[in-house]
Amino acid sequence: MRKSLVTGILAITLLPLAARAEVPRVVASIQPLHSLAASVMQGVGSPDLVVTGAQSEHTYTLRPSDARKLADAQLVVLVDPNYETFVTRALKDKSASAMVALARLPGVRVLPAREGGVWEAEHDEHGHHHEDGNDYHVWLDPTNARLLVSALAERLAKLDPEHAERYQANADATEERLSALDMLLKLKLMLVADKPFAVFHDGYQYLEKRYDLNAVGSVTVDPDRPPSAKRLAALRDRLKASGTACVFREPQFPAPVVHTLAEAAGAREGVLDPQGADIPPGPDLYFTLMTRLSDALASCLGTK
Repeated sequence: MRKSLVTGILAITLLPLAARAEVPRVVASIQPLHSLAASVMQGVGSPDLVVTGAQSEHTYTLRPSDARKLADAQLVVLVDPNYETFVTRALKDKSASAMVALARLPGVRVLPAREGGVWEAEHDEHGHHHEDGNDYHVWLDPTNARLLVSALAERLAKLDPEHAERYQANADATEERLSALDMLLKLKLMLVADKPFAVFHDGYQYLEKRYDLNAVGSVTVDPDRPPSAKRLAALRDRLKASGTACVFREPQFPAPVVHTLAEAAGAREGVLDPQGADIPPGPDLYFTLMTRLSDALASCLGTK
């Protein structure tokens, strides 16, 4: 009697561990993608994250623990192997079915990196995430985020058929949230669509094109390299000529050069963060990130 009772208790105790073991091991490269994956997996499991907090994917070096995470993952969610170059070696043995690259999903239009004038890369600026001539900040358009959510639900259902209905229900709910977010951002940003502004690095083209914003230049092409005096002079002239209302910095990088430019151009200073550096990781991060971006633009460009 005692033996059967102990056996029963052990079986009940081990059930949650068995269920957890069946959940696919998912790793996302950066916080916005991790957030969307977490939203699809909500109630089933949680994805791991590589680049966290105030770290930048532009300067990130993969740690051994990250490499192990990626090697063990059944599904890796990333923007594109040409963007998160720090994962290339860790993913060399992964099959295409073990990765979801947002920039390569059907329906996602990848924009070319901008060239000319104050968007132009200098000879000493390599812009490592534009080596193939593309701009990979694709997550800053909610319509692209919806495509990722749909793809994740489909891929997770194949890995974990037992929870397929839950993944799809989560994806449907997330897509509805994304549609509502898109409408909110349209209404908020249409009020400042004609106001010229400058960004720290050219990482907002998808946001600008989605909401018809008027960006006039970037302080640097590669955030890891300071801009030259020649570039800063050209940008200062451009800001003055266009009547730029605001110059935006990013929290992960030093601010003095932005302050100097804004002061010279008679413009206000603002902060844009394309990653959500200080937002807690999880299903809500993407929505908080995009709302904060729109709030920062609306506030600095003249509305609340």
